Amino acid sequence: MEEKVKYTKPQGDTWPLAKRCLAYFLPYKVLIALSLLSLGAVAACTAAAAFLVKPALDDVFIAQDERALQVIPVLLFLAVMGMSLFQFLQNYLMNYCGLRVLQQLRNELYFKFTSLPVKFFDHNRVGMLMSRIINDVNLLKSSLPHFIDLIRDFLTMLGLLVVLFYQDARLATISLIIFPLAVYPFIHFSNRIRKLGRKNQIRLSRITGFLQETLSGIKVIKAFAAEPRENKNFEHENTKLVDNALKQLKYNSLATPVMEVLGAVGMGLIIWYGGSQVIAGETTPGTFFSFLTALFMLYRPIKKLNKTNLAIQKALAGAERVFQVLDSRDIKEEKGGEAELKPPFESLELDRVSFYYPGCQQPALDRVSLSIRRGEKAALVGPSGAGKTTLINILPRFYVQQQGEVYINGRPTSEYTLSSLRRFMGIVAQENFLFNVTVRENIAYGLDRVDHEEVVAAAKAAFAHDFIMELSQGYDTVIGERGVRLSGGQKQRITIARALLKNPPLLILDEATSALDTESERIVQQALENLMRERTSIVIAHRLSTILSADRIVVMEKGGIISQGSHDQLLAGCALYKRLYEMQFQDQNNTGSCMAAEQGKPI
Repeated sequence: MEEKVKYTKPQGDTWPLAKRCLAYFLPYKVLIALSLLSLGAVAACTAAAAFLVKPALDDVFIAQDERALQVIPVLLFLAVMGMSLFQFLQNYLMNYCGLRVLQQLRNELYFKFTSLPVKFFDHNRVGMLMSRIINDVNLLKSSLPHFIDLIRDFLTMLGLLVVLFYQDARLATISLIIFPLAVYPFIHFSNRIRKLGRKNQIRLSRITGFLQETLSGIKVIKAFAAEPRENKNFEHENTKLVDNALKQLKYNSLATPVMEVLGAVGMGLIIWYGGSQVIAGETTPGTFFSFLTALFMLYRPIKKLNKTNLAIQKALAGAERVFQVLDSRDIKEEKGGEAELKPPFESLELDRVSFYYPGCQQPALDRVSLSIRRGEKAALVGPSGAGKTTLINILPRFYVQQQGEVYINGRPTSEYTLSSLRRFMGIVAQENFLFNVTVRENIAYGLDRVDHEEVVAAAKAAFAHDFIMELSQGYDTVIGERGVRLSGGQKQRITIARALLKNPPLLILDEATSALDTESERIVQQALENLMRERTSIVIAHRLSTILSADRIVVMEKGGIISQGSHDQLLAGCALYKRLYEMQFQDQNNTGSCMAAEQGKPI
């Protein structure tokens, strides 16, 4: 359940991390400037509303000034109206910028993932990677709006403090004695919230990965009646997630009551002291209530300051995980050369190629040397683990060998751009991936501006046209996730049509018929013959009967090539090939005997 790739350790310092987050908002500096102006207007309107309490009480209710009665309510309405209007403008602009940054960060992460080598995805669960793009980035989006909220609350506090000191400097000084105590939850809970936020994102990514894996493999789970086991595993992961969330909830919930208690103590002392001054005639009720209103209004941004800080800590926890991926030295993007590989195919040569899988002492390929000529049909055979599929994955640089070199048309494959190298090859594997789009889009995948007639021609050559036309909407039928609405043979013919339309100079077939029944295999084999016609081909075949006509058969064992030649040459001179052939021949004879016996025919 652990993530396999070593990410760069996140930095604990808040300010460098915050600066990194804020840098993403620089393209929107004009909108942010407007938001900051709105923020200043909100602070000014808030202070003005508190200040107007004094003349409202002293001039209207005590002095009974009729002109004040006409003016002050209008000014109070304008102050509140301005505060609401500018607050809306500030919130909208900040969240607009936040959503745009979220869009950019998701793009960066997705582009980063798609540029990584295949081996990265061999060791990282897809659900965890999805969580980075969706959940972690979503937290980071709110970083600037929360920082702006922090500034707004700070400016509001400054404006209200000016009102407090203007109304009664001595009383303001006394009231601020309690302020350092109010900062206590702000500091104390920040680090805990940050750490718990980081753990929460890890737990969330794990449960996302678990869901992606189990729901994708639901048929296997049901086939083994393993629902209780998987339910228990999910319950375990879900419990960890909730336990961590409950710890977060505890610290979030504690912060507000602590501030409430501290605020109540301070407010009680202020009312006692201020009330005694009014009774003694040292200040007017209007001055005191204006002071008290400003103090009440000051408490709100202080309280929000704490909540905003907690939200920022959560955002920074998400930011750490996002930047782990973007900055990690252990996650290296694929890199190709500068040369463009263009048709025609001339030659392929492997020169003492060795490849080791991470953590394995034995090589998957051990000093393999092989030459394939233009127009040749070469077949790779051997027992499981011989290195056949690894060799195939080396050619398009899905994996990069640690030793030796691969040459195409006389140049190392490392000198070609990855896009031209991979366009040069067509790969049909045992399990090809189909997308949840239309049949037409699957056949034309990766190509621009393909005519419908070309798609139909490729489908006909792959013996797929007839069954496609029987689908509910023909070529416009959406085939479901991984082509779930099609049979195995139908899916394979769609991938063959895709390869035909790509028209690659070099064709690679990796056990393309081994998972099919006899009837489907016969149809697919015909489609493959069309695909291989006048094309250089490398074929891995489980059934030796499908490659007997190959120009050359290469026998592999334990990562090396032990023999190569024609079928007859290998039967005479390669013990391993002879044994493999005889095992399959015997199996086929046994199968034929059983079928004949079932039908009542003589054996």
